[in-house]
Amino acid sequence: MATIRLYMTTSLDGYVAGPHDSVDAPMGDGGFRLFNWLDRRDDPGPSGQVYAESMATRAVIAGRRTYEHAGRWKGDHHDGVPIFILTHDVPDDPPPGSVRYVTDVHECAAQARAAAGDGDVMVHGAGAAQALLRAGQLDELELHVVPVLLGQGRRLLDDLPAEQVELDLVRRLTDPEVDEPAQHVMHLRYRVRRP
Repeated sequence: MATIRLYMTTSLDGYVAGPHDSVDAPMGDGGFRLFNWLDRRDDPGPSGQVYAESMATRAVIAGRRTYEHAGRWKGDHHDGVPIFILTHDVPDDPPPGSVRYVTDVHECAAQARAAAGDGDVMVHGAGAAQALLRAGQLDELELHVVPVLLGQGRRLLDDLPAEQVELDLVRRLTDPEVDEPAQHVMHLRYRVRRP
């Protein structure tokens, strides 16, 4: 069965976008700083490894807000894989490319797992991650932690219920050879413990 894994870059203080994010400013004020590590995505080191793994996923789940802020990825996230947009309401305009709107989180997870087969499902967006975690459908969290404090913006895990969720650290990678401080990042993968 496919693993549903959140891939999310976050500041050390837990923000995934700076303040004032919008369609016109998808990462908000200063938020693009979180993606400087992607300058090393083609390198053979850890950042290149995790980037290649994310691009090898066979389906994508994203929240509607993330999808809209990303310009709908022009209908294609990577190589035409199916994209499932978790949304409260389906827009009137038909989705482009391989995009499907889904209003039920369990149905969204089931469709994405089926589409991915024996591959993995990439999750984008704080809202989608929270919904999947609450529904018991998020298997892993791959967090790319950047050593910066944004101080404000959109937090990754702000709206979770007051229930403890246990995680097991299954991988930790860093790029020790990075000369440019703005490219420093720690890649952490956690598995969600099931009761």
